[in-house]
Amino acid sequence: MLTGKQKRFLRSEAHHLSAIFQVGKGGVNEHLIKHIEEAIETRELIKISILQNCEDDKQEIADQLAKETKSYLVQLIGLTVVLYKPSKNNKKIVLPTKG
Repeated sequence: MLTGKQKRFLRSEAHHLSAIFQVGKGGVNEHLIKHIEEAIETRELIKISILQNCEDDKQEIADQLAKETKSYLVQLIGLTVVLYKPSKNNKKIVLPTKG
């Protein structure tokens, strides 16, 4: 579980990132999840945009993406989802300590 301080830190780190995946009319599928898992292992912190034509609820999509990729939902702002998952092999981000 991420603390408020850690989430603020990750939001500031994600600010300059561009969305590398899009969830469209088809919603979330296995193929998309597999690609997100690969990208998040490499980058640790990624943005995903939800397109206007997506019919599913944006909060449900964000929760589903976090659950299925076993990552943390850092932020859902507008139609942009920010996910974080510590990398096993490419550790780059050092979170502020708790407390």
